Amino acid sequence: MRIAITGSTGLVGTRLTEFFREEGHQVLRLVRKTGQGGRETAYWQPETGEIEAEALEGTEVLVHLAGKSINGRWTKRRKEEILLSRTKGTRLIAETLAALKRPPKVFLSASGIGMTHEDVREVDESNSLGSGFLSDVIKEWEKSTRPAEEAGIRVVHLRFGLVLSPRGGALKQMLPAFKLGLGGRLGHGRQGVSWVALEEIPRIVRFLIDREEVSGPVNIVSPNPVSNAEFIRALGEALRRPALIPMPAFALKLMFGEVGEELLLKGNRAIPKKLLDAGYTFRYPDLEPALREMLRGKAG
Repeated sequence: MRIAITGSTGLVGTRLTEFFREEGHQVLRLVRKTGQGGRETAYWQPETGEIEAEALEGTEVLVHLAGKSINGRWTKRRKEEILLSRTKGTRLIAETLAALKRPPKVFLSASGIGMTHEDVREVDESNSLGSGFLSDVIKEWEKSTRPAEEAGIRVVHLRFGLVLSPRGGALKQMLPAFKLGLGGRLGHGRQGVSWVALEEIPRIVRFLIDREEVSGPVNIVSPNPVSNAEFIRALGEALRRPALIPMPAFALKLMFGEVGEELLLKGNRAIPKKLLDAGYTFRYPDLEPALREMLRGKAG
């Protein structure tokens, strides 16, 4: 297949690019600088609405992962940047695909699972968004694909949970402290953690490309979410280090502001109902063995 990817230099995008090339597919990376990679890249600049639309003609799949990082304090300006980086870029891609003579058969667009204060209740694609800034962003983000949907292109919203890999993301940031025995639960530790191994994601995306009956939001998470306390304990055991130093809620709010409140003290026990109903079999369904393999270098 000919597969186009935005955000190809990020953690997920890099692994997807590697995976598809290993499978023998042609990968077209959408980049923001001209003259990168010859025929393997195409230029786009969502801020100005520029895109090499002709390079996407005949592309069978487009995976859209680009978006500004949500890390850092959420000032009013930062929030606007986070929202616009997702909605403006997604809308540009969707409108471009809708206008093609030979559009892709499927448009897989990144999204998120949202966060909620519920501690125990499991949720699926129908009720997982919760409330707050991130949930509002996700709703607008997913609406931005409508031009492609209205043109008859199958759209799948990849609602990613916490992507785990020592190569990057949250796990890489946590490892130094945990290796020193300084890890611990966040707040009360009951908030849900919906996670997925990085190495699982290319298999899920490949599965979704072939499942023409699946569209709309799909939770990209393991079928076995855990609490924050369970996650911390599993990581400590995988590293053979104690994880007994908790971070109080007030300290997280003081240090990180709204980010600490929404990203660290809220959670979500999302399950991948659509994937399971469609027959997907997880390679890494359980946290402890997944962490052990990751830290031995076998799963991302």
